[in-house]
Amino acid sequence: MSTLYEIVELENGDIALQRADAEGSEPLVLIKFSEESLYFLNEAKFDVAKAMIEAGLEAASDIQEEVVEEGHGQEQETPLDNTLH
Repeated sequence: MSTLYEIVELENGDIALQRADAEGSEPLVLIKFSEESLYFLNEAKFDVAKAMIEAGLEAASDIQEEVVEEGHGQEQETPLDNTLH
């Protein structure tokens, strides 16, 4: 079974990664840009946050694969095995 995740902009302008079916729960990842960075990003804020989250998920997946290959863990379904939208 897969869990769907979504990237959303919160009311305060922060970007969050959260489970699509878990309204009101704490975000899995929260990105807050400074006023200075927002000045340079303009409308690209959401695209940059999405790229940051995707890079983090890819890095975590690579680490998980290394652990499994080294025999230090058992392969099991994790949030990294799920779908991000």
